[in-house]
Amino acid sequence: MTPSSQLLQSFDVPGPRYTSYPTADRFVEAFAEREYLQALQLRRHSARSHAFPLSVYVHIPFCESLCYYCACNKIITGKYERAEQYLKSLQTEVELLLPHLGTGNVVSQLHLGGGTPTFLRDPELRSLMEILGKAFQWKSDGEYSVEVDPRTVDAQRLKTLRELGFNRLSLGVQDFDKQVQIAVHREQTVQQVQDLMLAARGMGFKSVNLDLIYGLPKQTTQSWTQTLHSVAQLRPERIALYAYAHLPARFKPQRHINASELPMAEAKTAMLSQAIDVLQSEGYVYIGMDHFALPEDALAIAKRQGRLHRNFQGYTTQPDCDLIGLGVSSIGNIGATYQQNTKSLDEYQDMLEQGRLPVVRGVALSKDDLLRRSVIMALMCQGTVEFDIINSTHLIDFKHYFQNELLQLTHMQAQGIVHLDDKGIEVTDIGWFVIRAIAMVFDRYLQGDQQRMRFSKIL
Repeated sequence: MTPSSQLLQSFDVPGPRYTSYPTADRFVEAFAEREYLQALQLRRHSARSHAFPLSVYVHIPFCESLCYYCACNKIITGKYERAEQYLKSLQTEVELLLPHLGTGNVVSQLHLGGGTPTFLRDPELRSLMEILGKAFQWKSDGEYSVEVDPRTVDAQRLKTLRELGFNRLSLGVQDFDKQVQIAVHREQTVQQVQDLMLAARGMGFKSVNLDLIYGLPKQTTQSWTQTLHSVAQLRPERIALYAYAHLPARFKPQRHINASELPMAEAKTAMLSQAIDVLQSEGYVYIGMDHFALPEDALAIAKRQGRLHRNFQGYTTQPDCDLIGLGVSSIGNIGATYQQNTKSLDEYQDMLEQGRLPVVRGVALSKDDLLRRSVIMALMCQGTVEFDIINSTHLIDFKHYFQNELLQLTHMQAQGIVHLDDKGIEVTDIGWFVIRAIAMVFDRYLQGDQQRMRFSKIL
């Protein structure tokens, strides 16, 4: 089943993506290095450190050229020697971290993001993996992924990545239409992407993800349909489908985009409907917010079996484990805390030179935060909330504690996106396509929030 354009438009409001709860905009500067070290020590001396493996994210901020739509923390440069200095900083960060985290921790998930991780040349990639390999133990069946720019990577570079242990790739495509690519300053061909995917499969990569964006300048429903069919023919195991959020006041690169060339809201919603129709007709399973996968992919299997999880990298098959964030602007999650490194490269390197971990903001979760996080993540990942489980885990009476939220959900039930009964909440097939709106009902920080426009729209 697919939602109507009218239903999608009715829920196209600003809201968080819920890669965490509370969301990153709620982090405070009162949570810094000292609080992070306390969380690390608590983990080290708890049973959690032995029961659950770690997830590790490494942020590589460098890019060769500027993509106008980008809202990531990046540095545009052609000076590759900057990467060498950055690796030294990463090594220092790991060395400062280990006395508090402990050595030999098992890692089941690694993701290199950016920026452009493949800005690093082969020797630098090997150095990075040596640094991480000395600090952590890799789980044999883990997910080890890296973001790849198809314009700058060839089969030989993929071979290096495979030799280093990576088994998953994410290729930034966004759109295959030439005029759209020119408008966002990112030109690449279907053939480039196809060649890389064929090479990756021949080398034994388990999964290839393609990133797509709808709502870009000069996109039309006709050109978007062609892009979707081109992607379906490539047959990636996973597809991440994002809505472009035009926020030039916050993200300077977007000031290069001519706002008059952006599709209107109605056309943008139609593009989402097109994507849903085309991808599902091609056999892809809708995983949840923004994500599609082939039925035999591990992500689709995890959803069918109720084992889906969500963290700052999106949906994952890995258990709910602590996340170590390394590099400038990276975010981590240790126990009931979130923490983020400084977004400034100069400050990041200065703090490390002073022997300080570069955490500058974060949050320690309250009991209410933990409760609401459980509910929101259950909705986002399983699509169900069982009252008895929440009641016994958090020692509450769900119907009483969330009486106002349940009242809001009765209106959503009338629209056919959730089902309520005495036992719990269930997201309908249609409801999955507006899952962010359903999760927002349980976000205490959004109640009466007058600053919602700082978020992108949910569709």
